[in-house]
Amino acid sequence: MAELVEAVIVEAVRTPIARGKQIVGDLSGIHAAALLAKAYEGCISRAGIDYTDIEQVYAGCVTQAGEQSNNLARNAWLSMGKNYSTACTTVDTQCGSAQTANHLISALIESGQINCGIGAGVEAMSRVGLGANAYNGPGFFQTADWPWDSIPDQFEMVERIVKNRGLTRADVDAFACESQRRAKVAWQEGRFDSQIIPVESPVIGEDGNPTGETRIITRDQGLRDTTIESLAGLRTVKEGGVHTAGNSSQISDGAAAVLWMSADEARARGLKPRARIISGVVAGADPAFLLDGPVDATNELFKKTKMNMNDIDLFEINEAFAAVVLSWAQVFNADMSKVNVNGGAIALGHPVGSTGARLITTALHELERQDKNTALISMCCGSSIGTGTIIERL
Repeated sequence: MAELVEAVIVEAVRTPIARGKQIVGDLSGIHAAALLAKAYEGCISRAGIDYTDIEQVYAGCVTQAGEQSNNLARNAWLSMGKNYSTACTTVDTQCGSAQTANHLISALIESGQINCGIGAGVEAMSRVGLGANAYNGPGFFQTADWPWDSIPDQFEMVERIVKNRGLTRADVDAFACESQRRAKVAWQEGRFDSQIIPVESPVIGEDGNPTGETRIITRDQGLRDTTIESLAGLRTVKEGGVHTAGNSSQISDGAAAVLWMSADEARARGLKPRARIISGVVAGADPAFLLDGPVDATNELFKKTKMNMNDIDLFEINEAFAAVVLSWAQVFNADMSKVNVNGGAIALGHPVGSTGARLITTALHELERQDKNTALISMCCGSSIGTGTIIERL
């Protein structure tokens, strides 16, 4: 067998994350392909390489309908008008799509099939609503043949996690409040500055049409002044449940991209290898709980690597709902001072197809800021799976 090539990250960027609503969303005037192209361009320009150097792109997108259909990864590439030779593939691992896209690009380099590629993701939820690709009929899980005991509605399933772990409304509200606090501090201290690509966005008028004006978007739009008292006053999604709009992830628009090369290729170009993947997994999770995938993915990562919680410096566990992170933290007795240190999707937003790449980007930049070495990234995903990645700073 041929010796594996070392695949390394040389650049990682993201756009600001905007509210995923028409008119009020800062990025709602931008086509999904154009938004993803901004992330591509950010990686390439920062690295100082040519567009023709990129051999393959894998990009995540969950709702592949309308303007996000027909291989959005490729359409975004062609929209730049730079070259047509780069091959592009759109990935659907639900919320873990962009994380899986990075696993795939890293693996292509490790196997010697390419020397340079991008793992990315995008979701323009203000323009293509979540679930728009399922409007023409129910999925298999909604038929009588589904072998589990109920339709896997995410709000119902996260409340099952709450009951299973003995969590309370006070627990999830406290977690949400802390996410907002940490994100506010991160922005105040400029922690996101190194990873953000400014985006010029058309201004949308109250009639839903562009006004002809544009503005430069540089900051996440989801941060809110939050208190325990204000969270306590919000109505729960499910009667008798604990999750509200305040302790759940925000519907959002955004894109992120990670530039990968073989270590030899990076060094030959004078580029610094910044990190590598120690292990990446997609793990099946119990459909009866649906969103507990980070537990399964983390177990699988530790099984494969023989690592444990003490070997990890930082954790990025996606805040789809507060209970998802709290469930994971309870199972692994996590030190919460190392988890989502700059806030998460409750405060920043969750443009579903891009969040995996965003988390990798945020983890890498935070490792560099703190001069730490390892980070574990994990997400729950629709269809009862969990994605997980351990990266090591170089």
